[in-house]
Amino acid sequence: MDIILAAEPEIRLTAFLSVLAAMALWELAAPRRRRDIPRVIRWSNNLALVVIDTAILRLSFPILAVGLAVLAEERGWGLFNIIEAPFGLAVILSMLLLDLAIYLQHVMFHAVPALWRLHRMHHADLDFDATTGLRFHPIEILISMAIKLALVAALGPPAVAVLLFEIILNATALFNHANINLPRPVDRWLRWIVVTPDMHRVHHSVDPRETNSNYGFNLPWWDRLMGTYVAQPAKGHEGMTIGIEQFRTTRDLWVDRMLIQPLRGPASGHALDTSALTPTSRNSLWTLENTVLGSRVTQKGTHDETTYVLAGRSGCHTPPASTGQHGTGH
Repeated sequence: MDIILAAEPEIRLTAFLSVLAAMALWELAAPRRRRDIPRVIRWSNNLALVVIDTAILRLSFPILAVGLAVLAEERGWGLFNIIEAPFGLAVILSMLLLDLAIYLQHVMFHAVPALWRLHRMHHADLDFDATTGLRFHPIEILISMAIKLALVAALGPPAVAVLLFEIILNATALFNHANINLPRPVDRWLRWIVVTPDMHRVHHSVDPRETNSNYGFNLPWWDRLMGTYVAQPAKGHEGMTIGIEQFRTTRDLWVDRMLIQPLRGPASGHALDTSALTPTSRNSLWTLENTVLGSRVTQKGTHDETTYVLAGRSGCHTPPASTGQHGTGH
């Protein structure tokens, strides 16, 4: 075990490059959607951002998640070191709790306007493929690591659980952002176990009602349990528009523009934003808000397995009057 932990950087880099290469080849062989932007523009800038993120992260933190888990074991810090839980149980529970924390963090980055300014850079990609799963603002990366370190210190998870979680999370992020064409029956079965590309692609829809759903990166259960699951996009996977309305030029895909994007324009489109909703959209938000009271509302659509299960804030009890208009999002 000590040998494995000592080789953490090599293990993680090998796993990352292997999965990235596999997804890139799969995208070439069986794409789900037609690409609108030349791959060289998006890949060069998205991968350049990975280098910047990694450098800033390494310079900002003297210790990262796996290293802190090792230190916590040595010092007896955290819940699982205090209660001395069986190793196997501690590994499983630690990975589940870490994944739940990632889900809740993702919801928070959509709900808090200042955090949404950072996170929307991930959504502003105009195509959807494996490199989209690598496209995060450096400040978001730093905040995410700080949250993860705090959680590791509090939980005291086995270091091997943190290593496994990091490897699996990176691999599934590449997988569920990949532009790959899974057979529909396989997707329907697989999305009960892991977030699939079709499930996560809904989250990258330009429609804010779909943007603010399907928050899971690895396990799909949290969205179903918390009521934030949307099975399919309203316009279908071929007809849906990827991205957000504010940044839709090819120039916005360059790394310099991505880095300053949090400073540009209003923070519209976050989960609690109602400023630009049409009456039809407000009706949807009313439904979303009231499901938190205990009822779940489903809409049956024409697309295969199109079931919307929405949840949100409480407080509204009467739906707003509809004028029959139809919204297209922000």
